Amino acid sequence: MRLRVGRREVKISNPDKVFFPERGLKKIDLVEYYLDVGPCLLNHVHRRPMQMLRHPDGAGEWFFYQKRVPGNHPDWLETVHIKFPSGRAADFPVCNDAACVAWIVNLGCIDLHTWHSRVTDVDRPDYLLIDLDPSEGNPWRHVRKIALVVKDVMDELGLKSFPKTSGSTGLHILAPIKPELGFPEVRRLAKAMAQEVERRIGDQRVATTTWKVADRLGVFVDYGQNSRDRTIASAYSIRPRADARASAPLDWDEVASVRPERFTLTTMRKRIDEVGDLTKGMWRYKRSLVPLFSKLDLEPADPKKVDSGRRRGRVQRWESEQGGWQSRRAAQEQASRRAKK
Repeated sequence: MRLRVGRREVKISNPDKVFFPERGLKKIDLVEYYLDVGPCLLNHVHRRPMQMLRHPDGAGEWFFYQKRVPGNHPDWLETVHIKFPSGRAADFPVCNDAACVAWIVNLGCIDLHTWHSRVTDVDRPDYLLIDLDPSEGNPWRHVRKIALVVKDVMDELGLKSFPKTSGSTGLHILAPIKPELGFPEVRRLAKAMAQEVERRIGDQRVATTTWKVADRLGVFVDYGQNSRDRTIASAYSIRPRADARASAPLDWDEVASVRPERFTLTTMRKRIDEVGDLTKGMWRYKRSLVPLFSKLDLEPADPKKVDSGRRRGRVQRWESEQGGWQSRRAAQEQASRRAKK
């Protein structure tokens, strides 16, 4: 099956393959959803490296991560070249239009996992994230309660905040920031913010920043996602759950009573018709984090400090190649010129 998407033609293989058996939803249903919400979705994935999480047989079946874009990808697909500490390199896809999204979804990517940074400077994120991550036994009402405290802390710091359901069990709160600090410094500030939220809640059974999973009692106020090697499912992503749940942007007035199971592949179009894109224009609210370190009694921010790209423990960190991002064709032309020298 071939779809005309803008000026591109995208091949969809096995469009009738069932991806969500409990809902009877097929791969083509997923592709059409992403095309329908494309104007909202692209606001979040545009010019970001994307890590592919592929579910070839649909939700609930085997899956695998893929960093490197397949070699047979179309010439019009943009990529960003990133080096690994081992000396290896990979070209990550960058979805800048609806055709690219359709192509990625056809690979079995149910949700779209993007970096916190843009391809112009992959070392410096343009949003700070607080991820409320409940463990088994943590009631959803605790997540909602904590989220409102996170908003208070961000408000007091002058940060505009945008909540969304994770599409799984948690809730994400994003604050657009100027891309002037590296991930370590953004993470350091996020940690102080999370600890302030923990202090205000005052009950480890409700909110905790305890890093070791076995020692946690309450919902984890996760600041560690502010790292160069981490990705999150973008707003409007469908998650690989049986109910085809979506990561739905929220209005703060909704948070106190929100029920995340209401937002699915089959309900999100109607929701957008009713409330619009609640993240529209969010990137106009980027704020500098530099003045906020003193407000949280932290040492001044160091704009020169970025992740080293070295392996730390079992976590793989990446180092981008100077020169930023390029299309496959541009990369091939550059390689050809080098070969002639």
